Amino acid sequence: MATPDYWFEREEFLARLHRVQQALREKGLDGLIAFLPETVTWVTGYFTRAYSTLQFAIIPAEGAPTLFCRDVEEYYLDATCVFSDRIMWSDSDDRMKVAAEAIASRIGRSARLGIELSAWPLSAGRYEYLKSALPHVEWKDESDLTPRMRLIKSPAEIAYQRRAARAAEAGMQAAIDSAGAGISEREMAAEICAAMIRAGSDLPGPGVMSSGERAFHLHGGYSDRVLEPGDIVQIETTPNVRHYHARFMRPIRIGPARDDDQHVVELLTSIQDAALREVRPGVSASVPDAIYRNGVLSAGLRETYTNKTFYSVGLLLQPNGGEPLEAAPSSAWTFEPGQTFHTYVLARGFGMSETIVITDNGYERLTNFPRQLFVK
Repeated sequence: MATPDYWFEREEFLARLHRVQQALREKGLDGLIAFLPETVTWVTGYFTRAYSTLQFAIIPAEGAPTLFCRDVEEYYLDATCVFSDRIMWSDSDDRMKVAAEAIASRIGRSARLGIELSAWPLSAGRYEYLKSALPHVEWKDESDLTPRMRLIKSPAEIAYQRRAARAAEAGMQAAIDSAGAGISEREMAAEICAAMIRAGSDLPGPGVMSSGERAFHLHGGYSDRVLEPGDIVQIETTPNVRHYHARFMRPIRIGPARDDDQHVVELLTSIQDAALREVRPGVSASVPDAIYRNGVLSAGLRETYTNKTFYSVGLLLQPNGGEPLEAAPSSAWTFEPGQTFHTYVLARGFGMSETIVITDNGYERLTNFPRQLFVK
């Protein structure tokens, strides 16, 4: 029997379960079959690195959930899950047959069930099997049910993000310290990852990292490329603690710097400051979003600006990189206390970003690092 290592107090998990079950009852559903790894972990506590294997939570509208997973994960069930009921399959089983029988044994063969159709572990083939094996079950897509609930973070969740922010800062300092002409991206990445792990990150990252022509395009990863004088290094450190994320960007130039570098970075910083001054509960996301876009375009820093400007972050399990709340010109949603966002501005290969939490009367930066151009 594993020693319990619950990420939160049991009462917090019970409160989450109550919210989900109340929503199920209001929708007239008998339960939810939760395939999204974040839903399983958020509601039950259960976490294993092997969440890519066939596993899900059976969450009835009344009563305790049941975990369905591979038998070799029993140790992690004991260690992390606050609910005891489980059904496990072994490698010699017809696992989908066992899965269908598990649902029938806990919910019944005739029921109205929500299911997370957008969850990546639920393939089309698996869904078709469940429909065939349980022909009297009425299925309803409830992909957004728990992701929307998770947008408002508890103080305990935000505490993990604060710790992740400290790891992000350690990683950024390592990036700046290790950057230089003749240094490879791979060498930099090793220093960044080591610093973030030592500072508490559960995963090494390093996050977005690219140089040369790739610095002008999002989502580059490190390579064997050796930095050259005049390069921009686009760097975003993306650590997590208990898989709660915080991240930020800073611009690095491998000297010599160009004449307008400082001016561009100061413009980006001032645009971001102006946008963030409007962030507070009740304000439409379209307000700071417009400040970002209009500021960059009116300054002549880009010809078009199609990037989102805010996106929600919190409990994220790979390959998931963000929560389903983003800011764009047409966004109608408003900021609420407890939401946490990564907010960024990009132009000419330079990026400036922060992770923030919405407070009762404004916002707080969780990432705190010098906001400037770093020249090596």
